[in-house]
Amino acid sequence: MASATFAPFQFKAYRLLWFASLISNLGGLIQGVGAGWLMTTLSSDPIMVSLVQGSVTLPLAVLSLLGGVFADNYERRNVMMAAQVFMLVVSTMLAGLTWAGLIGPWGLLAFTFAIGCGAAMHLPSWQASVGDLVPRAQLPQAVMLNGMGFNLMRSTGPAIGGLIVALLGAAAAFAINALTYIPVLFALISWRPLREPDPLPREPLGTALRAGLRYASLSSGHLRILGRGAVFGFAAVAILALMPLIARDLLQGTAITFGAMLACFGMGAVLVALTLHRVRGRVANEPIVRASFLGLAVGLWAIAQSDQVWTTGLAAFLTGIAWQSSMSLFNVATQLATPRWVLGRVMSLLQVFTFTGMTLGSYVWGRLASTAGVDTALQAAAATCLVGAALGLVMRLPAERDADLDPHGGFTPPDLALEITPQTGPIKVQVEFIVPPANTAAFLDLMAQRRVIRMRDGAHSWSLYRDLTQPDMWHESYRVPTWAAYLRHMARRTTTDAANFRSLLQVHAGEVPPIARRWVERPADPKHLHSRN
Repeated sequence: MASATFAPFQFKAYRLLWFASLISNLGGLIQGVGAGWLMTTLSSDPIMVSLVQGSVTLPLAVLSLLGGVFADNYERRNVMMAAQVFMLVVSTMLAGLTWAGLIGPWGLLAFTFAIGCGAAMHLPSWQASVGDLVPRAQLPQAVMLNGMGFNLMRSTGPAIGGLIVALLGAAAAFAINALTYIPVLFALISWRPLREPDPLPREPLGTALRAGLRYASLSSGHLRILGRGAVFGFAAVAILALMPLIARDLLQGTAITFGAMLACFGMGAVLVALTLHRVRGRVANEPIVRASFLGLAVGLWAIAQSDQVWTTGLAAFLTGIAWQSSMSLFNVATQLATPRWVLGRVMSLLQVFTFTGMTLGSYVWGRLASTAGVDTALQAAAATCLVGAALGLVMRLPAERDADLDPHGGFTPPDLALEITPQTGPIKVQVEFIVPPANTAAFLDLMAQRRVIRMRDGAHSWSLYRDLTQPDMWHESYRVPTWAAYLRHMARRTTTDAANFRSLLQVHAGEVPPIARRWVERPADPKHLHSRN
């Protein structure tokens, strides 16, 4: 079982990037400890302290979808390199200003916000690239290992960060973080991903954004994952947003105490990464996520009642188990249910929902801590976790299915008799079926599925017509804005989607396969389109 867990390491590119990310994660966690503890010295307001976490998650909530568009429309390696360079520069500036004593509370939040912007551009490309680095069969293990790498550093990084801050100050923590971006850059430079050339023009930004939103909105399974992720992020972030206050106020500790509590949290998450593969083989995703909500509720409540380091550490360990279990399964479920062409955008939507919840939670729990106390805020977050567990009764995570989401590749563009450009449009597509009355019910069920497939892949104004004089004659009709959009639409059809058309052929009674006709809207000046003949 251990060999199965670590199987993705046999692929060199994944292995190099994983270890480079390990170093970068260590730097990010050291930086987080430095920023969180520095804020406690710059401001005594609990809201400002909790907003350090919110300033990192807010960009991930706001900008991740844009990062997902970049991940799907540009070479992901280049997107990640640009994001890493940006974060290196920002972290270096933060270290310099802090060293010079020129940083204030709002300046600190601005710099942590900027680092979060870089992460919002980096993460969708990194998550979508996992499928380029390992085979699909090993994708769940690779996702788990990514989480393990981050949390392995969380189990040591905060303690190291607390020691660095206590001995050398926050500026040293920021400088170390800046240096840790360099190994990731070297790993990305050495990676040469295989990318099929796309003969079509790049999808416009607005169109690409709408395509990602449309795909997710037409999938009930994706919507359930997104909704549960938002609730989890809102409730679970209390443990991280309030941890500086837990260490300072409930435990009467120092930066080292703060780092030690985060380390306990990280060790729980590492345990999950090492064992969740075995658990998933026996238990479905939904019971695991529901149990994680309950475990998080117990951990938060226990921390609220504790004034001892060892009991708080045990509770933090439990919350780490719950956190990593849910976050990993949300990620895996989304990866396995999404085709490659839109994966970056859908993964970014998961980040948007989850980190929006975290951003709101950081403010809400910080506000509550400032008015009613840290213990009350933790208890309220625990109660919210119970609500999240109950939501599993009506918003169950989708069961994993063995879907083939690779492009079908069975479409051959027609030989056109009109001279058009990729931007010519709009295009209307009409497919003619002959369906005897005995097959009508089955045909309509298949067409309901086909409508979702068409719309998810970029079709507009889908409709189904029945001939009034020949009731066995049916016309499926939809529109796309341009000829390039139509070719892109057909290229997005997956092997699993193609099974729908094979089923339609079984209820079609014509002597020849269904006839597809493609129409272009007549331009105002007919001279713009002319026959080749």
